[in-house]
Amino acid sequence: MRRLLALSLLLAGGIVGSASAAGSPPSNTGLPGISGTARDGSMLTASKGNWTGAPTSYAYQWERCDTAGGSCGSIAGANSFRYTVGSADVDHTLRVVVTATNANGNGSATSRPTGTVSASGHAPVATRLPNLSGTTQQNSTLTADRGDWTGAQPISFDFSWQRCDTAGNNCVTFIVHSHVKAYTLTAGDIGHEMRLEVTARNSHGSTSVFSNPTAVVTGATPPATTISITRVSLPDQLVIDKVSFSPNVIVSRTAPVTARFHVEDAKGLSVQGALVYALGLPYGWTFNAPEQPTDSTGWATITLQPTRAMPLRRGDLVLFVRARKPGENLLAGVSTRRLVQVGIG
Repeated sequence: MRRLLALSLLLAGGIVGSASAAGSPPSNTGLPGISGTARDGSMLTASKGNWTGAPTSYAYQWERCDTAGGSCGSIAGANSFRYTVGSADVDHTLRVVVTATNANGNGSATSRPTGTVSASGHAPVATRLPNLSGTTQQNSTLTADRGDWTGAQPISFDFSWQRCDTAGNNCVTFIVHSHVKAYTLTAGDIGHEMRLEVTARNSHGSTSVFSNPTAVVTGATPPATTISITRVSLPDQLVIDKVSFSPNVIVSRTAPVTARFHVEDAKGLSVQGALVYALGLPYGWTFNAPEQPTDSTGWATITLQPTRAMPLRRGDLVLFVRARKPGENLLAGVSTRRLVQVGIG
């Protein structure tokens, strides 16, 4: 009887003990671990460790610590069992906190810290030199190309602009370590060659290289004063704006008269290549003269020869003057007509 009672008490104690164990939150019996290389750009993997209480889930939180493994702080967003080491981790240690959860609660355990994270890669190296593109003329814009680079990412860049002598030497920086990628040439740049210095920086250091100097900067092109007749088209029209005669008074029937006519377009540009015709009135007072083209300054010169019919009394010779575009109708297109006069006697 006593033996049966003892056996009953023993069994009851075991059942109570098992129920007590099953009702506890997880408890760590072996710390989490970290595998992988503690180097910028590498991936680390956390093991969950060993637990009692039959955890149903695990959560992870990576922390960044000082080189002694202390002063740790949580890394935002780093809550997977894998973690990619970043440049912010260089010269720090890392550890992971694992939280195990079951129906009765949770428990946490922290891994030992990694070794100090080392940097990977190298300082920036230029594989293609920077350059400046654009016309080297006052009021034109030069655009910077930083070139091509290798090295640990991320790499930041800045630009310094220089004026050099006509041999590309004795350069002076006038814009220092800026983010200016385009520069409009000024009067102060005339007579200089331009050069660009690009400085690249990453976690390993900085490197500076120079572009080849540009051609010598020249002054601005003066505004155009002449236009070809081929570029004049409707609704624009020709204008006979100036007239001169030599002599400016006709006193002889035997001496020729040199008449000059200037042609421009509606914008005031002298027109080259327009055909100009002049006819003396009354008809018969001068011999007919052929059409003449305007020169590079917009002037056409026509020689008029008086006839015996021209009276030498005080009066005027009237001229019908026409300017036209070659190939167009005499009285259409961009042509224009004007009456002018020169004194007689």
